Amino acid sequence: MNASRSELPTVRSPGPDGRRGLPAHLRPTLIGLVALGGAVGSAARYGTEVLLPAPELTGGWPLATLCVNLLGAFALGFGLEALARPGRETPRRRNVRLVGGTGFLGGFTTYSAFALETQRLLSDGQAGTAIAYVLVTLVLGLSCCLAGVLLGERAGGAHPRRSRAAATEGSS
Repeated sequence: MNASRSELPTVRSPGPDGRRGLPAHLRPTLIGLVALGGAVGSAARYGTEVLLPAPELTGGWPLATLCVNLLGAFALGFGLEALARPGRETPRRRNVRLVGGTGFLGGFTTYSAFALETQRLLSDGQAGTAIAYVLVTLVLGLSCCLAGVLLGERAGGAHPRRSRAAATEGSS
């Protein structure tokens, strides 16, 4: 199928006045929110890299990348759960999700550095450290995300469906 871009359907979400406008991914304001969050997140990632010891001082462990990825997994789990709990996404919650989740955490966390550092460890003959680094990152990353979701569940309030189900159970 060789359709030109103009022939492809687009989803248009309502603008602030309720009318259909540009698709969300083409709105300059929303792109700006992601860019702003990404710039701050990237600066925070760089600051973490400067503050934490280099891999040469930690037995090859890329501590800064491990820390930002674990913190990012927790923060994304927490943030998305807390934002989703109250119900349907509002423009304010969408903006928080874009600037904080897509922007800041997208700039703060780094899968590419994780992959590159794993390759460097393997190339340097540190296969055991590389395997441990991958396993620790994946297991702790999933655990941090789950912890964030569980905490976000509490912070975001009761989910409407669960509230109704609990009310139904209480009346029987």
